[in-house]
Amino acid sequence: MSLLSTVLPAFKVYYAAVIVILSQLYQRCRYGFSLPDFSSQHGCVAIVTGGLCGIGFSTAKHLAKLGMHVIIVEFLFCNLASIKSIRQFVKDFKARNYPLHVLINNAGVMMVPQRKTVDGFEEQFGVNYLGHFLLTNLLLDILKKTGSPHHHARVITVSSGTHYVGELNMDDLHSRSCYTPCGAYAQSKLALVLFSYQLQHLLAAGGSHVTANVVDPGVVNTNLYKHVFWLTKVVKKLTYWLLFKTPDEGAITSIYAAVAPELEGVGGCYLCHEKIIKSSSITYDEDLQRKLWAESCKMVGIPNLINKVIST
Repeated sequence: MSLLSTVLPAFKVYYAAVIVILSQLYQRCRYGFSLPDFSSQHGCVAIVTGGLCGIGFSTAKHLAKLGMHVIIVEFLFCNLASIKSIRQFVKDFKARNYPLHVLINNAGVMMVPQRKTVDGFEEQFGVNYLGHFLLTNLLLDILKKTGSPHHHARVITVSSGTHYVGELNMDDLHSRSCYTPCGAYAQSKLALVLFSYQLQHLLAAGGSHVTANVVDPGVVNTNLYKHVFWLTKVVKKLTYWLLFKTPDEGAITSIYAAVAPELEGVGGCYLCHEKIIKSSSITYDEDLQRKLWAESCKMVGIPNLINKVIST
């Protein structure tokens, strides 16, 4: 592996992080971060991944305050790094005969050393992307049954501004030939956006009352930074109070996407600071979306029955 191939992905990711930090610093100074007032969500059911800490915990907490019955997958011992565990969680959830109004794909790992999940996937691609891809597909039937013309069920997927610098290598999605923690992380976040757009396209084509959107929480002060470069940890420790969002602030866009009335029936959007913005140009490549979807189905062992699986 050349020095350039090692350094360049890190440079791109840190560059993207700086742009996001400047954007949210402007947002903080100009408008501040505050959660709008939403009507009660009593009677609704939400599933949140990664809900034990950080953004996920804040998201689950606020949805519960709105009256939602919130299920944190980790409380039911679901491990997103394991296909078997995800399938067992879905089986257990379906046995409860609950509806499902909101699914928030939030969990993730960041810039970890090269290692594999129990199923042999590169960890960041496996946990951040494939785990959520499988979980969402297995829960689609309940989401479709729950959604109605006047109250669509919603799938919210948490990506990152690093997707703008991500590159998707369809010939080596597990980064076996050239692994860098930053490059693999950005790729997993790019995959999440492509997946969400394709999901929305398929749901809409099938007439389902379910929408899929992507959110960018910004740069947030969580415990995800344990594997970053030591100098980054120093800068974070000294400046987090000014430059980083708190977990509650980072959760605002996820909550907004989950319950905002103006997003009723609206899907296929990338949201940042509670606004719809453009994601990277490559994310709108429908051919790439379909290729990634098909390959993901093979990896997690589900049929790629696009019209039958998503149709009403």
